Amino acid sequence: MQTNHISVLGAGLMGVGIATHFARYGHNVWLYDTDSDRIAEMTAVASSILDELITAEQFAAAEKTPVLGRLHGTTSLADIAASGLLIEAIPERLELKHALYTQLEAVISPEAIIASNTSGLPPDALAEKLAHPERLLIAHFWHPPHFIPLVEIVPGTATKPEYLSELQQFLVAIQLEAVVLDRAAPGFVGNRLQFALLREALHIVKSGIASAEVVDQVMRASLGRRYAMVGPLEAADMTGLSTVQDICRHLLPTLATGSDMMSLVADKVARGDTGLRSGQGFYRWDDSRKEYIQQRREHQLRFALKP
Repeated sequence: MQTNHISVLGAGLMGVGIATHFARYGHNVWLYDTDSDRIAEMTAVASSILDELITAEQFAAAEKTPVLGRLHGTTSLADIAASGLLIEAIPERLELKHALYTQLEAVISPEAIIASNTSGLPPDALAEKLAHPERLLIAHFWHPPHFIPLVEIVPGTATKPEYLSELQQFLVAIQLEAVVLDRAAPGFVGNRLQFALLREALHIVKSGIASAEVVDQVMRASLGRRYAMVGPLEAADMTGLSTVQDICRHLLPTLATGSDMMSLVADKVARGDTGLRSGQGFYRWDDSRKEYIQQRREHQLRFALKP
């Protein structure tokens, strides 16, 4: 895999975040978007990402200018034609991705890898119109990519195995925790775990067991800390599998199944209470709450492992 010319397609928050991380580790990155306004804003967005890392003492202020100098914005596909790795981070609409891939295959090398940052579209659906479907794989970065190091690499049925391992090695070398899944599944791994937890959290609130505030506090003060150190299967081993088996016999039948608890979300959406963007969801998202979350994030960043 050629990494001397890397492109990120889509200059939204996720695309700029991915490109900034690559640039931070010495790579020149071409950030492509059809929207010239987004390209014009690219440097300001990248600068704010780096400022957060500087505030959290994870990045030296003197390095900021060189990193920004390694980001190159463009609205021309000709500028990314030499790329050996292209990270696609455009909106989650299959027809848009297909149209972009068709344009890309007309200009890039047959050996260039197209890695989609999709969080849910299956790789075979993404690759179905490609002339070279073996080049397509999923590289699912988590938001924000300068803070959460996980990248889920997901193969399609036609993906060349060597592309998976080459991309994993490259991402690990720039301090990301890249994992290769054995096969694709809806939600991959991270979102399957996340939404299984969310379903139970909603069930607890809807059933009157505890408030949203209590559920979130329990998560932050217990599992949130534990799972930063060990995963659920490591924790099961440490607990003792015989004990886990005994607990599961009486607990699992009481856990949430189905989707009844989603009425809690549907009622809020119907009222226009869609969360942070509307200013109200389970919480009121005023300036003080936003500042509180930002302070928590900076605190966590300060104690993250330095590269």
